[in-house]
Amino acid sequence: MTNDQMKKIHIIGSVGSGKTTLARSLSTRFDLPHYELDNVVWKRTDRGDIRRSEKERDEYLQSIVKADSWIIEGVHYEWVAESFENADMIIFLDISYGKRKYRIIRRFILQKLGLEKANYAPTFKIFRKMFVWNRYFEEKSRQEILTILGVHQHKLYIVKESIDLEKIYFRRREHGRTDYTTC
Repeated sequence: MTNDQMKKIHIIGSVGSGKTTLARSLSTRFDLPHYELDNVVWKRTDRGDIRRSEKERDEYLQSIVKADSWIIEGVHYEWVAESFENADMIIFLDISYGKRKYRIIRRFILQKLGLEKANYAPTFKIFRKMFVWNRYFEEKSRQEILTILGVHQHKLYIVKESIDLEKIYFRRREHGRTDYTTC
């Protein structure tokens, strides 16, 4: 995968799936700007987060999508159709439920110790919510996302393990691919 081939990448997955880590890595590797959908939903202020109106949120997302290049990542899927449409590649991080739970716990500990930055205060309330969101993803959202992404099979990669990402890179480079397949 080269920068001239992939200028618009949408990464989707549950909490703890590795979306932000992957987006930051790809952003550095391919010199693409990275946007977290949570920051499209929320205005981050010194006094706390303020939820944008749907109109503000949608206008902000539209301004990102219209740019020449981007990496957009998040769990949101119901209002981001324009991003899916405009992406050159969609990566669905379908990491196992158990691994996501482990990552949620690890992240919380690192954030509480000040070793990992968070856009939110790492409280026990948000920690509990992450488990609720993770379960909801497993039971409902996952299938809804797969259904929505069904029309984008030509540019969709479903990643179940981190090693699958390297397979994508190597397979694309070896074959000079411009088409997409699902792992």
